[in-house]
Amino acid sequence: MENSGGIQASLAGRYATALFGLARDEKQIDAVTRSLDTIEAAIAESADFKALTSSPLIGRADAGKAVRALVPTMGLDPITAKFLGVLADNGRLSELKNVVKLVRRLAADHRGETTAEVTSAHALSDDQVAALKTRLKARVGRDVAIDAKVDPELLGGIVVRLGSQMIDASIRTKLNTLAQAMKG
Repeated sequence: MENSGGIQASLAGRYATALFGLARDEKQIDAVTRSLDTIEAAIAESADFKALTSSPLIGRADAGKAVRALVPTMGLDPITAKFLGVLADNGRLSELKNVVKLVRRLAADHRGETTAEVTSAHALSDDQVAALKTRLKARVGRDVAIDAKVDPELLGGIVVRLGSQMIDASIRTKLNTLAQAMKG
């Protein structure tokens, strides 16, 4: 199994590597990534599901029962559904967000893509994402998947993390730089 970027070094990395390996072996990478998108959306949209995946007060048995009750309503593929149950049984639902992120990175690497983490003050339009993908592809020489986040504290502009590189074109950083320059 590939140890891409030290992914296996963390607990979430070991789970992500196992899930990705199973998905790859069963030729279900696309189905698993779609299911992980559904899970990520559920965490973002449902306070109850977010609490289920992050609260240390919910025991393994209760978490397992809750997950198994939710899985049919979420429309997850069988591999991801079983994996979610394993996380719950092992008391590792708190690792779910990191697992999702790492599986996405492994899937992108498998497809020959690089993933760029893009943070902007406002949600990017489809045209903006497409233009950004084109520019980043020209820079790195391979397809780039965009993992977009919104952070209103940036005030404007974007911050792009691409591997070990960071491009910070945010208004917040420019204002901070200007403030430091004015202090002398």
